[in-house]
Amino acid sequence: MGENRIKLEDILVASHVLKDVVHHTPLQKNYILSERYGCNVFLKREDLQVVRSFKIRGAYNLIRSLSDEQLAKGVVCASAGNHAQGVAYSCRALEIPGKIFMPTTTPRQKISQVKLFGGKFVEVLLIGDTFDDSLREALAYGEREGAAFIHPFDDAKVVAGQGTVGMELMADMREPADFVFGGIGGGGLMAGIGTYVKSISPGTRVIGVEATGAPSMKQSLDAGGIVTLGEIDKFVDGTAVKRVGELNYTIVREVVDDIVVVPEGKVCTTILELYNENAIVAEPAGALPVAALDLYREQIAGRNVVCVISGGNNDIDRMQEIKERSLIYEGLKHYFMVNFPQRAGALREFLEFVLGPTDDITRFEYTKKTSKENGPALVGIELKHKDDYGPLLERMNERGLQYSEINKDPYLFNLLI
Repeated sequence: MGENRIKLEDILVASHVLKDVVHHTPLQKNYILSERYGCNVFLKREDLQVVRSFKIRGAYNLIRSLSDEQLAKGVVCASAGNHAQGVAYSCRALEIPGKIFMPTTTPRQKISQVKLFGGKFVEVLLIGDTFDDSLREALAYGEREGAAFIHPFDDAKVVAGQGTVGMELMADMREPADFVFGGIGGGGLMAGIGTYVKSISPGTRVIGVEATGAPSMKQSLDAGGIVTLGEIDKFVDGTAVKRVGELNYTIVREVVDDIVVVPEGKVCTTILELYNENAIVAEPAGALPVAALDLYREQIAGRNVVCVISGGNNDIDRMQEIKERSLIYEGLKHYFMVNFPQRAGALREFLEFVLGPTDDITRFEYTKKTSKENGPALVGIELKHKDDYGPLLERMNERGLQYSEINKDPYLFNLLI
């Protein structure tokens, strides 16, 4: 995948190539986050990029480096969404054909955007459940048809393109940046940003952020070599890869100071806060760096901190799930399997004597459809304060109810919720 490092000059060249296509996105001081963490928090708004994510940078930089003969044969890529949009936009801008392979699990909004940006120049093929499935098919197609494969992260030209994010944010900082936080999937973004930042400001700490369900770079660095994960949680779709890039692993090992792992539920809370408090629509991967600030609260106090909001392609259909995951993570939403006593009025007693004054039943269904008054029921309860949970359990125990806490049983939880 090209040479095993990229240099500062590669990023400067990429910046020149990209200047007429890519927005120089704003670096905005966020007063709410700054106050919350007792430091200066700046958001690098790649969600305001021309395709609503940074991915256009690497994709266009690589495509522009191809020969006329290669361009005539067209390009092919695999992507969970944002890279596909960058490739599609590039194909339309350069008027070349593109085949884009995407997992069947890709949010509908991202598929629509790819078609919108690519117009008549691109064709979208939905293949497999994960990025890795799509990747296999795209590589096979490229081999078969002689189309240039545009890798979403593991390519020197792609990494150099993503490095222009670092170039812009460092140019826009009026004071030295003490910390730069950014999400890691395949590693292209942070390999590029880290290369630029460390070249001009070795003292700046570069922090990569991954989701708990797909910590491929952290596990690889801990193991001293690239690890391919088995099952991953695809919720943070922009960073959900089983295997990081080989080039990127080599670079990240040298230019990223630490990698932190954030639970998906915490990411959901952050998405909602960014929207409600700042009117920022961040996708899960875009919210990762802000979600990580809690884990670095002590180190960042009084410092200048940049968080890269890498993308804003969030499907509105997902908001209900995001809210649900946030409530569960915050300890405000709980699910039980309750075995009600086999007598009349048992449910009424539950509502009257067990439920707290501010507790709310958000889901209720008997599991035995033929005998509704007997047998267990699935009960979802939303609390006003997480401290109300203990008293709720105490009242259930006092009434002698038989119940199981589904939140604490991963198998049952995934089956029912």
